Order: sequence, then C-alpha cells, then structure tokens
Amino acid sequence: MAGMNCRLGELCRQDDILFTLEERTSVSGTTHRLVESSPRRIERTLSQAVRDAREYLLGLQRPDGHWCAELQGDTILESEYVLLLAFLGEERGPIARKAAAYILEQQREDGSWSNFPDGPIEVSVSVKAYFALKLTGHDPQAPYMVRARQRILEAGGAIRCNSFTKFYLALLGQLPYSSCASVPPELILLPRCFYVNLYAMSSWTRTIVVPLSIFSAYKPVRRLPESLGIRELFVDPPDKPTWPTSPTKRWFSWTNFFLGVDWCYKRVENWLGPIRRRAIARAAEWMRERLKDCDGLGAIFPPMIYTIVALRCLGVGDDDPEMIEARRVLDELILEEEETIRLQPCFSPVWDTGLTLNALAEAGLTAEDPRIARCIDWLLEREVRIRGDWSITNPHLQPGGWFFEYKNAVYPDTDDTAMVLLALSRLGGMERADVRAAVERGLAWLVGMQNSDGGWAAFDRDINRELLTYVPFADHNAMLDPSCPDITARVLEALGEHGHRADEPSIARAIAHIERTQDPRGCWLGRWGVNYIYGTWQVLLGLRAVGYDMQSPSVRRAVAWLESVQQSNGGWGETCASYDDPSLAGKGTPTASQTAWAILGLLAAGKVDSPAVQAGIDYLLRTQRPDGGWTETPFTGTGFPKVFYLKYHYYCLYFPLLALARYHNLSHGQKQDTSFVGYTTR
Repeated sequence: MAGMNCRLGELCRQDDILFTLEERTSVSGTTHRLVESSPRRIERTLSQAVRDAREYLLGLQRPDGHWCAELQGDTILESEYVLLLAFLGEERGPIARKAAAYILEQQREDGSWSNFPDGPIEVSVSVKAYFALKLTGHDPQAPYMVRARQRILEAGGAIRCNSFTKFYLALLGQLPYSSCASVPPELILLPRCFYVNLYAMSSWTRTIVVPLSIFSAYKPVRRLPESLGIRELFVDPPDKPTWPTSPTKRWFSWTNFFLGVDWCYKRVENWLGPIRRRAIARAAEWMRERLKDCDGLGAIFPPMIYTIVALRCLGVGDDDPEMIEARRVLDELILEEEETIRLQPCFSPVWDTGLTLNALAEAGLTAEDPRIARCIDWLLEREVRIRGDWSITNPHLQPGGWFFEYKNAVYPDTDDTAMVLLALSRLGGMERADVRAAVERGLAWLVGMQNSDGGWAAFDRDINRELLTYVPFADHNAMLDPSCPDITARVLEALGEHGHRADEPSIARAIAHIERTQDPRGCWLGRWGVNYIYGTWQVLLGLRAVGYDMQSPSVRRAVAWLESVQQSNGGWGETCASYDDPSLAGKGTPTASQTAWAILGLLAAGKVDSPAVQAGIDYLLRTQRPDGGWTETPFTGTGFPKVFYLKYHYYCLYFPLLALARYHNLSHGQKQDTSFVGYTTR
C-alpha cells in the first residue's frame, strides 16, 4: 500500500490500475486490502460502449445529413387537435378516432391524465382528454370515462382549467366567452413605450396571442348536441358568471387589478368600432407576415391551431391555399401508427443535430468525415440571415444564429445558436471560409443578445416585466423570457470555445448573474431541462469554458450537491415535480440523460477520478442496450415549467455518448481518442 492515499470504498489509481480499499473483519482481527477493480475490463467495455453508441447514432442520420428525433409531449396535443377537428365538423373522422385511441392509452389507473409520466392529475389535460373521447364516440358511462369524470370533479371540475383550455370550451359552446380571459386585438396597436405591449411578451406568447386575439374578438362557437357536451364536468352550472381566473383574497393585488381591467374591457369592446377593425386587420397582417418564413406561425403547435381558427374567423375558406397550408403544417406533426396517432409540439432538427454533432466530435469524428461534412452543409443552409422579432429591441444587431425547427427564420434562439457554434468548432470545421463567416455572425449575434442583468434568455433581450405575469391569460407560466442560468451558461460555453474568457466585461457580467442565481443548496434551476440537475451541469460546463476558478466555493457547493443526489445504483434522476416542489430537486427515477448531465458537470469541475463519476459511468455501461442506445421513460425536457414538459427521444442517446466519450478522453489525458474511429465511411 506504499504511496497510496485512499479511504474505505474509494477507487484509487496506481500504475493506471484502479483499486478499491476494502475492510474485512475475521477472527484474527480487522484488515484492509486493495482489491483490483478490473480496470482493463472496464476500459475495454468503455471503449466499446462509445463505439456502439456512436455507430447507433450515425445509423439514425437522415439522408441529407441531419438528425431529428420524435419530440413527445402530453395528451393536450392530441386532445386539442380533436377539439379543433370538432370545431371544423370532423370529430368522427378516422384521424380524430385514432387520436382518441392514443389519449385513452395514456389514461392513468385512477382515471386522470397528467402532464408528465407518473405525475399528479392535471385538470386541464384531463378535461380536454375526456372531452376529446366523448366527441369521438366514447360512451360516457364506460368505466374509464366514469373514473375520469370522478377525478376531474374531485379536483374542482372543468372551471379549474387554465385560460387556454377555456377558449377551447367556449369554441365548442361549453362555456360562455365571458368566463374566458380577454385577449384584446388592440394590444397590437399599443406602442412599445407602454409597459404592457406585444413586444414585452415572450416570443412564443406573441405567436399565441396574436391569432388568439382574432379568435377572442370574433368569439366563434360551434353548437354541439347536448349528448356531446361536458356539462357533467362542472361542479356549478357552466353558464354561471365566473372570473377568468381566481381573484386573490387581498382587496388589492395585481391579479385583482388585471381582473378589473378585464371586466371593464368586456363592457366596452363592442363599442370600439373602427379601433377594433383596425386592430383585427393589423393582427391578421402581423400573423401573415410571420407565416412566410416558418412552417406554421412560430413553427409550434399552439399558434398553428389558433391560426386555423383565426383564418376561419377572417372568412378564409377550407379550399383556400392559405387554409390548406395552415392545415398541412399542422398535420405534418402527426405520427401515425396502425391504431393510433400522436402529435409532436414541433420538430427539433437543429437542436438534435447540434447535440449529436457535439457527442460525435467528442467520440473522435471530424469535419473531414463525409457524413459530418454533409451535416455541416445542412446547418449552414439554416443559418438565419433575416431580421425577426428579436430585432425590435435590437435594431442595430445584424442577423445571425440558428433556430430550433426546420423552418423558423423569424425566431432564432440563443440555445440552438450556442450548440451549433460549439459543434462547428469541435468538429474542426473552422478551416472552411463559409463556416468561419457563419460562426463570426453567430458569435456577434449571441453577444448582442445579452440581457441588461448579464444573463441570456432564449429568444429576446430584456423580456422580464414581472407585472405581465398577473394578466388573466398568463397562466401558461411562460409570459416572459428572462435570463436563466442554463442558457446563460451554454452561451458562455460557446463563447469560451471560441476564445472568450472570464476577464472580459460581458463575460464577467454573465458570471455575476450565475453567481447571484445559485440556489443555497449549491445547485441551479434549469429552465429548459429537468431541472436542478440540468441547470447545475450546464453552469459547470459554462464556467469552465471561460476559465472560471473551478476550485471556488460556488463550484465546490455545486459538486457537493450533485454528489449528494446520486442514487445508490450510481445514476441520477429528477422528476418534473421538482418545479412545483423544490424539495424534490435531484430526486426521481434515474435516467441515462440526467446521469450523463451529472457526470459531465462533475468532469467539468475536475472530478474525473471521483467515486461518484466512476459509479455514474458504471451505471451507463450497465444500462446500455446491446444495439448501443439507452432507454428512458421519464420526461427530461421542459417546455413551460409546471405546465408542459417534453421527452426528447434522442436525449438518452447523445448525452450518454458525450459523457462516456469525454470521461474516456479526460481519463486518458487527451481531448479526443482516435481509437474510437473504427467505422467504415459510407
């Protein structure tokens, strides 16, 4: 044991061999011994695991070079699609019935539906699911419908739904529009100097609000037969006047103030005359302008639905090319199987491609590989070269960056841009002049999108007016787009990859923002991934990339927190419920993606040889499938915290590959290991 400094149970390295110090008690007394931990078997298994994972991912590449996985949400997607079809008179068609079959498959044993696997009942999700089933012919006296009805009533009934669900209920005559929040089209006429204006809202709220304001102004209704209605889901008669959202008990609050504004507006809106007509015309123009360079408004599901309703309100016929295109881009989101269909909230090709390329770069691939070169060409074709909504608050910033979907040039985002910039650098693609030019534009755009508080948000600058979160239609919990630690850190990681360092003023301000937002426990909240594990690993990567002191107290606290929430099997997991209950931070079913995040965070903090990392690596090796992939059921992506969560079907592929390859490379003292490259060029 000479020269060894090892505590009980720790993995120790000597002559590149790993040992564990064990204690044994016998009749002759207590002894200690070093037990070899089969390092050569582990190393061979690790190398093979990286190769298998890499080849599995390469096998999923699309012919034109990109990657795109299924993006899964909860059943509100299928339910809202059926409710739209019902408004259009198509609720008994085969597509609606197959969507209902999928909804029924997702029902929980107690009869309810949730917004993430194993979550509690979510009233809006459950009401829409029940309504969709009834519209498509399911017997309300069937046992599963009775159970659903009981659970919904126990939770307060359909009146407890959120504001956007109430619009669907009003659209189909189940609730008066007076019980819905007002979404005034006149908002679009308010100048930016007003505290409340369209451009003070997040980009995704903007794309929802504008077509919804047309919807709200016209108040279209399809009257259903009573047998198809859901009056039985209301505790009190649905025609009884109610507030759009619950007032607070205090006499004055901003919630009550905006409810008062809503009440007053509803009493004067029919008298607005020319102002109303001008507002609707401007809203229609705004919507149509942003349909030109996108696969649907915002290229995301909710505004696509509202666009179709808005076009119907504006008198656009079913056979009009504009309506045909609006329905086509929505139907593109359908994934059809023999008995069911499900819908995606959008496509994620740029995101999936950027993350895959980062993992493949760590696993030894470079821009010289024909498959990678083809993918780089695909990414360059999607660089944003036009001004979008972001330029309203940034008029002098030149276009650059990337978006999330296939076609959404109006809405590039900092997260995708950072991920693409990381990939292009790590693959060695900077030798190409066209790549260098795109990277320079992307870096300039990223720097120009920094918020006043030093952080970065997803789509815009300084969308942080908290007062707007109290308006009645803000209960989707995403009215704003403020700075968040995970995106700020990913931008730092990208800037650090391209030579920016902690002593630069803009980087220093970003670091200060990250330091201010650290949780007292040592972790960081994750806005776009579940949750504290996601935020913490990304912060550690971002800080390291810009040369931050990784021995600082804040980093040590983060490391201690990650190690404290590791589970006995070596993995990490966290439930979506941690957004509602922060005491659940770092707790949940272990997953390959969240385990990979924790490992990557610890590696960034210099814990290559720590027992926690070793156990995490072993967890990934044990749970890898024979084909090179991993399987996970929980949702680990976040759309709107507390409201809508996501399962990215490739998260359990590229993140584990990235973690395993980086661990291998760091433990071998090199950035990349060319021994992984044993494939045949296609």
